[in-house]
Amino acid sequence: DLEKSIKDAETKMPVVTSALQEAKSQKEQLEVDLKSHKTGREDAETAVAEAKAIRKKEASAYAKASAESDTNIAALGKGIAAISSGAAGGASFLQTSAAAAVRRLVVDMDMSSVDREVLASFLAQKEEGGYAPQSGQIVGILKQMKETMEGDLASMTKDEEAAKAAFEELVAAKEKEIAANSKAIEDKTARHGDVGVKIEELKADLEDTSASYDEDKK
Repeated sequence: DLEKSIKDAETKMPVVTSALQEAKSQKEQLEVDLKSHKTGREDAETAVAEAKAIRKKEASAYAKASAESDTNIAALGKGIAAISSGAAGGASFLQTSAAAAVRRLVVDMDMSSVDREVLASFLAQKEEGGYAPQSGQIVGILKQMKETMEGDLASMTKDEEAAKAAFEELVAAKEKEIAANSKAIEDKTARHGDVGVKIEELKADLEDTSASYDEDKK
């Protein structure tokens, strides 16, 4: 019985030692994996937060620019309709807030110096100043301005929709990354705990077997 006990211990100890080393390696690898998953999740969360901040600024800038464009396009539309209706309509238009908006556009918009002078001259008139403009030429310039602004607004809106879609795609992808890393962290944390318990059990087993072996060998 003693010889068998010694022989069994000699067979068992290397097996337990090997299992212990393997368990320790698993634990170390799980710790490396957990660190990587936590970093990956943090990076994805940071990317989402940054993307949301940028999107908020972009959306705000678009809302402001598009509202301004809508106001200017409406003002040009009123000017075209009023001037096309005749001298009285053109004269009364000059006293409106829409005309004030058009005056600002004449300063700000990119146009030929000739068109700028014609419009500036018309817009500088007073109601009692004997309205007699070249209405066809002025309406033509205003229509071109309106078409340019409508084209710019359409382009701006297209860019905004593309930016919004790209943002949503990015956030969806990052949220998948966050979910995947969170699941991996949960699973591997549980496995890490199990391996930790297994290591302690193997250590105890090895110590008991080694102690019995030493006692038997005396």
